Amino acid sequence: MTKPEISWSDFEKIDIRVGTIVSALDFEKARNPSYQLEIDFGDLGIKKSSAQITALYSKEDLIGKQILAVVNFPKKQIANFFSECLVLGVYGENKNEVTLLNPSLPVKNGLKVG
Repeated sequence: MTKPEISWSDFEKIDIRVGTIVSALDFEKARNPSYQLEIDFGDLGIKKSSAQITALYSKEDLIGKQILAVVNFPKKQIANFFSECLVLGVYGENKNEVTLLNPSLPVKNGLKVG
């Protein structure tokens, strides 16, 4: 089932940027297996995110990986952690298997998706 159609101006409100993961730690207090990530978004600085991506990615594999994330959501508290951006990925048939979205070539951190 698809979601309702949105306008171009609705899409323009979403700020999706490229960032590089600089830190990944186990998030032991999360309800579902997750990592606490720190992501470098260039001029936007380093933002934190909680991501349920443990099924396909090890912490070591994530360091230095470029990803796409929504950076203009309000902070969201998850247990004792404040998530500052939403890392984007594709859900597999098994919802806990998330494949991260990333640029096919290296680009400057903080560049906007459009």
